[in-house]
Amino acid sequence: MRAPYITPEGYKRLSDELDFLFRVRRPEVTRAVSEAAAMGDRSENAEYIYGKKMLREIDRRIRFLQKRLPDLKVIDRLPDNPTKIYFGASVELENDEGEIINIRIVGSDEFDPEQHWISIESPLARALIGKKVDEGVNILLPDNSRVNYYILNFRYELSVI
Repeated sequence: MRAPYITPEGYKRLSDELDFLFRVRRPEVTRAVSEAAAMGDRSENAEYIYGKKMLREIDRRIRFLQKRLPDLKVIDRLPDNPTKIYFGASVELENDEGEIINIRIVGSDEFDPEQHWISIESPLARALIGKKVDEGVNILLPDNSRVNYYILNFRYELSVI
């Protein structure tokens, strides 16, 4: 079971996706499937077969979002103790080689490696929760090696959507 936490912008993104799929994308694909079905033999009609497959994928995603969104807890305020790292924190870290990385702790539904957003369920996020500036964390990697990080700074970006 994934953690139910999400940022306001992450919740809005998922809500907008559900709305787009339901109101725009699904009707477009349904119309295309109907047009392809009208062309005759469906067993060898690539547009019909592909359209039906797309429709199943869209319906699967709609069902997932309809079930997931009500279970999510939007975190739109600072933690009770903002001097420690918790959900939503943007953290600046330094490793043993002196490399500096910046990450943000977000919900499992919104993690994005390209933006350096990590899931609250990741080993690094779990190690950082409750820590302060000038503390270190030691992370066990999947290959059984370890990496050390030193917390240089962190902040909370509060946005209410």
